[in-house]
Amino acid sequence: MRTLLICLCLALVSPLAQAERLKDIASIAGIRSNQLIGYGLVVGLDGSGDQTTQTPFTVQTFNNMLTQFGITVPEGTRIQMKNVAAVAIHADLPAFSSPGQTIDITVSSIGNAKSLRGGSLLMTPLKGIDGQVYAIAQGNLVVGGFGAEGADGSRITVNVPSVGRIPNGATVERAVANPFASSDHLVFNLNRPDFTTAKRVVDQINDTFGPGVAQALNGGSIQVRAPLDPNQRVDYLAMVENLQIEQGNAAAKVVINSRTGTIVIGQDVRVQPAAVTHGGLTVTISENYQVSQPEPFSGGQTVVTPSSQISIEEGDSRMFVFNPGVSLDEIVRAVNQVGAAPGDLMAILEALKQAGALNADLVVI
Repeated sequence: MRTLLICLCLALVSPLAQAERLKDIASIAGIRSNQLIGYGLVVGLDGSGDQTTQTPFTVQTFNNMLTQFGITVPEGTRIQMKNVAAVAIHADLPAFSSPGQTIDITVSSIGNAKSLRGGSLLMTPLKGIDGQVYAIAQGNLVVGGFGAEGADGSRITVNVPSVGRIPNGATVERAVANPFASSDHLVFNLNRPDFTTAKRVVDQINDTFGPGVAQALNGGSIQVRAPLDPNQRVDYLAMVENLQIEQGNAAAKVVINSRTGTIVIGQDVRVQPAAVTHGGLTVTISENYQVSQPEPFSGGQTVVTPSSQISIEEGDSRMFVFNPGVSLDEIVRAVNQVGAAPGDLMAILEALKQAGALNADLVVI
């Protein structure tokens, strides 16, 4: 019940109309980060690396690395490398990254290494989806997790020691092409598509920079004319992205989390005329046993006789009426008057939706 009241009280706080910067509600098409991935070796582990009998690819990778340095391992040699682990590296290459800049990387074990703590990543190329190398990674890992193991096989692990990070662990080698200066216009994509918001963005830009500068392509994209000169374009976008825009209200929704009992009712939720009653019938059955003891020396037998008691208690079922266009405040008051628990409120809202009296999308997660 406490969770229900908290959620409903939060929903009652109707936010005031507040303008937000365009840069906070939209992004420029094509200006984004790109994902990079690589495969390499972490060395210098304290006996917590891969078990090579179960991860032959680690041995293969190690042999290939030695071959590049002119070292050939004799065929048939059984190598035990408990201080080496095969890892996957991934990173995000931010937009406008240039060669020579550094980015953070995440290193994850892909074998059966117990921990990467204390290890060092050897030079590893990071590739994009096109197969081109965009960064080179190398460095000492920072691992937040750790583990300990006893001689009897018992062990304890805190967090995840098989994953680590290297701040500024990769150097950018190639820039990613972007459409920033390739056209006489740019497209802003709204984070939450909405026709009302799109119209307000267009109106605000045209009122500030002149008619016809911006036009809506659809409910989620706005095309804006921009100077071709890169320096002028940066100055221009610095002004455009800081324009104050008042977003349109989202569609009326009721969101129900059936696992936690959390219910959030949007501020624009309304109901049609409806009468609701909700109550419960509680049936309690208790079993008692009575023992019948015979008189001494009577030759009788002790008998156990079951005695069942059944009680029926009907809850206080109160009916409340929703008038046309009832607001969120009235819905909450009516529900609180009948003392509905989260599960009861879910049933009421679902019944209202089925009856066609709830003018909102009912989302169950």
